[in-house]
Amino acid sequence: MATQAGPQPVVAAERSQKPSGSLLIGLSLGYFMVLLDLTIVAVALPAISQSLNVGLSALEWVTNGYTVTFAALLLTAGWLSDRFGGKRIFLIGLVAFGVLSGASAAVNSLGALVGLRLALGVAGALLLPASLAIITNAYTVPAERARAVGSWAAITGAALAAGPVVGGLLTESVGWRAIFLVNVPLALISLVITVRLASETARKSRSGLDLTGQLSAVVALAALVYALIEGPAKGWTDTAVVVAFAIAVLAAAIFVGAEIRAGDAAMLPPRMFQRGGFTAALVAGLLANFGLSGLLFVLSLFFQDSRGYSASVAGLAFLPLTIPTAINPIFTGRLVGRIGPRVPATIGFALMGVGALIQAPFTGDSGLALAATVVGLLVFGFGISFALPALVAGVASTVSTEFAGIGAGTLNSARQVGASLGVAVLGVVLSQASSNASGTRLALIVGGVVLLAGALIAGTGLRGRTPA
Repeated sequence: MATQAGPQPVVAAERSQKPSGSLLIGLSLGYFMVLLDLTIVAVALPAISQSLNVGLSALEWVTNGYTVTFAALLLTAGWLSDRFGGKRIFLIGLVAFGVLSGASAAVNSLGALVGLRLALGVAGALLLPASLAIITNAYTVPAERARAVGSWAAITGAALAAGPVVGGLLTESVGWRAIFLVNVPLALISLVITVRLASETARKSRSGLDLTGQLSAVVALAALVYALIEGPAKGWTDTAVVVAFAIAVLAAAIFVGAEIRAGDAAMLPPRMFQRGGFTAALVAGLLANFGLSGLLFVLSLFFQDSRGYSASVAGLAFLPLTIPTAINPIFTGRLVGRIGPRVPATIGFALMGVGALIQAPFTGDSGLALAATVVGLLVFGFGISFALPALVAGVASTVSTEFAGIGAGTLNSARQVGASLGVAVLGVVLSQASSNASGTRLALIVGGVVLLAGALIAGTGLRGRTPA
């Protein structure tokens, strides 16, 4: 009996080091669902506009309602995960995301839909850092942990590729409400797997929540987005718009002051910015999603309003952009490992900018215009697949180990802030144009120039190869 009992603790330890593959699937489903919701809505916007009888600014709120709260609360969600346990926060986020998605499919007014999109952003923010915390806790062997995190991160490309296509097919075959219902079974599957297989993460002793920093960040971003979206309709001198701009500036100043006073206990510790390349990576991340989300928003409307595509055809039209993002990041990861993030990120931004500018002169429906769209989107997609993985590596190489989680969260926040601003700013461009085609042309030029500026920032600000 004694000889049989001896090996049992070793077997248990081996099992603890090699979690079931189903756990990674369940956690990745939660992450996939969050990212899918960022892109699946784009192709359904014209159908939502027609169903709810709303205009351009309303559609911007449907998109930005999610990204504003998602961006603003990511770092706080990381704090909650550390303080109360990653599994608990992940499960709360899953249940909330599933319920809110189901409710979104049943709304009949713009106000209700935007309110639910704001709430969905909060739930999404809870899921992202918590899922990563569970993976880190479950995979104790460094090599296995690296592979698991890599698989989890690869979901970004899959979700980006699936969003427009799935959104278009569901919108045309079932209706726009189905783009929200698709989250319900995904959340349920992830919930069952996580409850059964995930262990609770250790609760870390964290300093108090940086409430001043958090609230001021939310107010600053929300006020700025409000002013940009409502400015064209209300007028830039309208009292509400002017007040919103003033609130955004004041809240931003309060945020900076709060972070400086709090030091390393801050939501965004100032010491992180002392390392070369960190600020450049954040700015570049913001510009990358400015271009990506802005282009998805503008072209989704253009394909259906100006070219007369159905929702499903519009979704398929984005395949040249989305396919490279699903297959090329593996190559990019190896390239970054050899030469560092600077060159891949610079190439990526240059390709994204050129991809947008290629399409700008061709907003008709001739054969040449269609070819320009395909080529432009393909070039843009390859640019994304170079830029985004390189930026993640760029942040990882510029922050100390103690700030690794905060650094990753900050990059995600910066990217989602860029997404909100991209939709808002390019929405302003569309609203000021005499036609959708001319507005799309100008928006592509603006987006292309912004992305080329990103290439300049990446080329001069990111680190090259890190010495061994």
